[in-house]
Amino acid sequence: MNLENLGKAGLLVAQNRLQTAGHNINNAATAGYSRQTVLSETAGAMSTSAGWIGRGVQAVSVQRSYDNFLQNQLATSLMRGAALKSYGDQISQINNLVADRTVGISPAIQKFFDSLDAVASAPADVAARQELIGQANSLAAQLRDANAFIDNQRINVNTQIDTTVSQINSYLDRIQDLNRQITTAKATNPSQPPNDLLDQRDQLVSELGQLIDIKTYVQEDRVNITVGNGQTVLGGDSVFHLETHPSKADPSRTAVSFTVPGPGGTTIPVEMSDTLITGGKLGGLLTFRTDVLDSTQNDLGRIALGISVAINEQHAQGYDLSGTLGGDFFTVGTPKVIGNENNSAAAGTPAATYVPGDLSKITNQDYRIQFDGTNYTITRVPEGTAVTPTAAGTTLSFDGLEIDTAGMTPAAGDSWLIQPTRNAAAAMTVAITDPDKVAAAGEASPGVGAGTANGDNALELAALRSKKVLANGSMGLNEGYSKLVNNVAVKTQANTTAQKAQESLISQNFSAQQAVSGVNLDEEYINLQQFQEQYRAAARLIDTASTLFDTLLALRS
Repeated sequence: MNLENLGKAGLLVAQNRLQTAGHNINNAATAGYSRQTVLSETAGAMSTSAGWIGRGVQAVSVQRSYDNFLQNQLATSLMRGAALKSYGDQISQINNLVADRTVGISPAIQKFFDSLDAVASAPADVAARQELIGQANSLAAQLRDANAFIDNQRINVNTQIDTTVSQINSYLDRIQDLNRQITTAKATNPSQPPNDLLDQRDQLVSELGQLIDIKTYVQEDRVNITVGNGQTVLGGDSVFHLETHPSKADPSRTAVSFTVPGPGGTTIPVEMSDTLITGGKLGGLLTFRTDVLDSTQNDLGRIALGISVAINEQHAQGYDLSGTLGGDFFTVGTPKVIGNENNSAAAGTPAATYVPGDLSKITNQDYRIQFDGTNYTITRVPEGTAVTPTAAGTTLSFDGLEIDTAGMTPAAGDSWLIQPTRNAAAAMTVAITDPDKVAAAGEASPGVGAGTANGDNALELAALRSKKVLANGSMGLNEGYSKLVNNVAVKTQANTTAQKAQESLISQNFSAQQAVSGVNLDEEYINLQQFQEQYRAAARLIDTASTLFDTLLALRS
């Protein structure tokens, strides 16, 4: 009877709706789950003399409540938030290191110059001289310790980059697996979307975006993913894993490479510039390394270099207790030169030295020197501006540095990285151990010291506290360190402010996305009651049809 068919159709649709509502309730707290709804339509009608009589209802599909724009908006804000958090977690440690006003470098600089004032006041006092050497050692130790802390943080960042890239590759593999499952599901039932698989894939893509900034596009039910400047990491049915390795330009830095197909099924790694990855946890780490870690260590090295060179130059103009001209007070390192791993075998390595008397020209930049087959070109790193050196034979001079290329036979494309101040703080030690060797006295006449009671040179040494010896004569030693502290503090505060704003944006985007895709338990409870009534009503139709049929049979008998 048609009445039984109507009841059966109603039962099936009501049952589908009850199961879907139950599925929604069970997954209300599942990350990435989109609320599902049974779509139904009339089963049509049959023509009778009394008109068209309906055949009931039928389920068409199960649809997920999903808005691609809102999902992408949320994923983008999460990606940016992850980068800010990663950056903030790292810079807070540097900020804590440099901003301490009670112990650390700033008070050590003050105490060192205070001890120079004490020697200037009592040049013959051995205790004052011994105190000066002690404070000098303390300052050198503070600079070395700060540099070691930064080195350790650099190692930690490298480790985190390795770990994050491994996680990225794992996500790519899982997304590829879901691509295959979705393709299979669509082939099995072309007219119906595999909602749960689609949700799982969207969630994995969102979580991947919190590790690295990505761009996605869907082609033939598969999501394809690119990073950086459009490098494909997931395309079609292939995954091109990222790799990490020591940078060819600077082995102390862990670099990230994308891979491209090579001969015989192999892959070839291509090193990516740090600037190409700015989002997600990895982007935060790489940005922090370039923006804060490198610049802070270079600034610290420039201050150490400024103290040691300025003190040494002035100390050499005074006389010690024996009437001898002063020697070096601090040891001074040399600029670090790193040849690119891809350089030709016979390229050689240039010798880098500081230009005597040109301390103020030393910047906090690194330099890349590249040979084009005829000439050397020099670029500041990371600033990116070109440098025009003065040349004298095989020696190139620029920014307080001299680069000697004698004996080198480079090929076109060979390059070297010059780090003038990166390790200057690590090399800083006190060269004087004997208090009598402190050259506190000035000069009475050419080549003759003014005597043990004279403290003129100690006064000149103490005056270096405020003398403009850095940044082309625009900044003193104390100012240099204060600027370092201020730069880190400003970046820390800017990141904190950006994080708070981003968290608010994430909350707004999440609310907007959940308004469409989220499960409202109160609504689902009401739906359950409604669908139960529909189920009971459909069952009553079948019961009514059975009663009518029994009545007919009874009439016949």
